[in-house]
Amino acid sequence: QVQVVESGGGSVQSGGSLRLSCAASVSPYSTYCMAWFRQAPGKEREGVVAVDGDGMTSYADSVKGRFTVSRDNVKNMLYLQMNSLKPEDTAMYYCAADAGWGCTITTSEPYDYWGQGTQVTVSS
Repeated sequence: QVQVVESGGGSVQSGGSLRLSCAASVSPYSTYCMAWFRQAPGKEREGVVAVDGDGMTSYADSVKGRFTVSRDNVKNMLYLQMNSLKPEDTAMYYCAADAGWGCTITTSEPYDYWGQGTQVTVSS
């Protein structure tokens, strides 16, 4: 059974940093598109960043220059380094895996496996 487990969330002040981690038991990991999505209370889930097996990335405009995604295809890990955090970044952050050909953040539909989420709260 596939498991996707996020960690690293927490509470920080505006301007602070957090690093999220995601362990995914999908195989072969290097062929999966991995992504971070987030959902704030009362809002729809939105894509943050996606990265394919070759390291090609796609970021949401709202996080470009502040967030950096990376993946370790040996350890089956995905990371999200979040710097210069803003209150509007407050949300539940989800890790997702897509076995298909695309690697997008415009929709969550293609993603086959999801974690339970980790909460990020940024106070002003």
